[in-house]
Amino acid sequence: MKIVNRVEEAVNSTNIPEGSVIYTSGNAATPQVLLRHIAEDTSIKNVEMLSVLILGDIGKLFSPETCGRIMHRVIFNGPYSREAMNTGGASYQLIHLSDIANQMKEYVKPNVVFISVAGPDNGGNFSYGTTVEGVKGAVESALAQGGTIIAERNAKMPFVIGTTLHENEIDYLVDTDYQLPSSPVHQPDERAMKIAHLVTELYVSDGCTLQYGIGEVPEAVTDAIIKKGVKDLGIHSELFADAMRRLVVNGNVTNKYLDFNFSCASIFLANDEEGYNWMHFNSSIQSRPSNITNYIPNIAKMPKMLAINSAIGVDLHSNIWADSLNATSIYSGIGGQADFLRGSYLSKLGIPIIAMKSTTSKGENKIMAKCPEGITTTGISADPVVIVTEHGAFNPRGLNIAEHAVGIAHLAEPECREKLLKYIYDSKEYHNPKQALNGNAPKGFIPYGDVK
Repeated sequence: MKIVNRVEEAVNSTNIPEGSVIYTSGNAATPQVLLRHIAEDTSIKNVEMLSVLILGDIGKLFSPETCGRIMHRVIFNGPYSREAMNTGGASYQLIHLSDIANQMKEYVKPNVVFISVAGPDNGGNFSYGTTVEGVKGAVESALAQGGTIIAERNAKMPFVIGTTLHENEIDYLVDTDYQLPSSPVHQPDERAMKIAHLVTELYVSDGCTLQYGIGEVPEAVTDAIIKKGVKDLGIHSELFADAMRRLVVNGNVTNKYLDFNFSCASIFLANDEEGYNWMHFNSSIQSRPSNITNYIPNIAKMPKMLAINSAIGVDLHSNIWADSLNATSIYSGIGGQADFLRGSYLSKLGIPIIAMKSTTSKGENKIMAKCPEGITTTGISADPVVIVTEHGAFNPRGLNIAEHAVGIAHLAEPECREKLLKYIYDSKEYHNPKQALNGNAPKGFIPYGDVK
C-alpha cells in the first residue's frame, strides 16, 4: 500500500487507462476527493463507472462534459445522477442489491475500485466504513485481475465492525478529512403517523426482525414502536439509519432471537456527525455485503421478518413500482426491495409491507387502476405483500384478482376510491367484484378506524 500526499498520484490516466471499468462506493462512503479529481482530469477518458447512490460534493462528475469521457452505469439513482440519467448522459444498470457482487465478479468485472475506508486496526485491516453493498465484490473482481484499489481514508469515517480488507489489498491510500453526507430526519406528518400506527399495532410484536429505510414513515414507525414498548427486536437490513439507532439505544433492539447478537446492515447513514461517531467500533452493529444482507434465503431465516418499504405507486392488481415514474424516467433504483419483499414472506411469521401515503405531496394519486406502461415492478401481483396507507391495511393472501382490486381501491383517497370502484364494477374482466365486499369492509382490508 502506498500512502500518497496528492490525489493525482493515485487517480491518473496511467492507473486508469482507457477501457477501465471503475466501481465506486457511494452513499455516506462516497469517496468525494477521488471523484472530484476524476471529473477534472480530462486525460482519463473512455472508461466506465458503476455506482450506487453517489452523495456529497462530487464536483462535475455527472456534467455533460464528464459524461462524454466516463460512461456512467448507475445502479441506484440519486439527486446528482438523476438529470444525466434521464437525459441520456448516464445509463441505468438493472441489478437487485443482492446480485451486485455476483454480477461484478462474473460479468461486469471492474478492474479499478474507488473506496472510502477507516483504520487500520491492530491487524492491519481497514473497514469499508459506512458502505459495503457490492463494493467488496468489486474489490474481489479487481484483485483477481491484478487491478487497482484506490482508497480514501476520511478522518471522520467510522470504523464499522464487520467487513474489512487488509492493507496489502490496497494499492493507493489518500488521506482526507471532511463531513460525511447526512440523512436529515424527516418529521412525520399526520398521514405518516396514521400509517405507522397501523403497521405497528397490526404487525410489530416482541421478537420481530426489522428492515426499513429512511423517511417520514420509518421515523413514525420508530416512535410507535417505542410508545408501544415492543421488546427484543432484531435488525437485519440493507440500510441502518438513525431511526434504528434510536431503537438500539432505547433498548427495544436486543437481537435476542437472531443467530448473532448485533444489528446487521450493508449501508449505514446518520443525520449528523454524532450519529457517525456512535458507529465507530460499536459492537452492537456490524456490516455485511449486500449479497449476504439481501440474500433471500438469509432473510427467510430471520424470525418474524418485517420488511417495511415504500413505493411510488401500486395498481389494483398489487403491482408495485418504486424506482421510476414511467418506463424511462428513473427516480431511484431497484435496490433491495424485491429481495426483502420475497425473503420476508418466506420467513416464519414474516410479513412484507409496502407502507405509503395514498397521494403524493402534490395530491397525485399513488393508487392507480393500472401501472404505467413499461414500468419496472419491484413486486408483482402474485407477491403477497401487505399494502398500508393512511386509510387502512390490505392483506391479499388468499384472494383473487377481483378481491385484490376492490381491497386496494379502499386504500385510496375517497374521491379516487369511488372512481376506482366504478371502474372495477363496470369492467367485464373482473369476476363478480362485489363479491369481495364483506360487510362494511372488503375482504383483506382493515380500515384505519378499526385499529385501536
